Amino acid sequence: MDYQRSNGHSVSRLTAHLVWVTKYRFPVLEGDIKLRCRSILLQICEAEDIRILKGVVSKDHVHMHIEYRPNQDISTLVKLFKGRSSRKLQVEFPELKQRYWGRHFWAIGFGCWSTGNITDEMLNTYLEHHRNPTDQDQSNFIIE
Repeated sequence: MDYQRSNGHSVSRLTAHLVWVTKYRFPVLEGDIKLRCRSILLQICEAEDIRILKGVVSKDHVHMHIEYRPNQDISTLVKLFKGRSSRKLQVEFPELKQRYWGRHFWAIGFGCWSTGNITDEMLNTYLEHHRNPTDQDQSNFIIE
């Protein structure tokens, strides 16, 4: 692991791949709007102590691979990303009102996938080593 967060109570490296789309998948993230969207998301990440491992602002959606603190939750982070960026983009670019009359810039919902440096198979193999070979209980929740 090349980077871990640590404080007095925990050590972690929590990462996720997030995706969300513009309402109706309209391709409005172009030119200055695309650049401003990126800068807003960068500002949010800096303010909330979120590391962007990689990100893409496409014409109708955003991908972000992020690393976040253990006391943060994904749904709150996405709400921050979508809410703040929507509000600021619509204020700074009044032409967006031609497409979005109800003040909703992003579509409802988002995609989220956890990421990491080990696979499920690797973790399960490691945990299986804690099973006593003479134990008859074959439960997935092992008592060592």
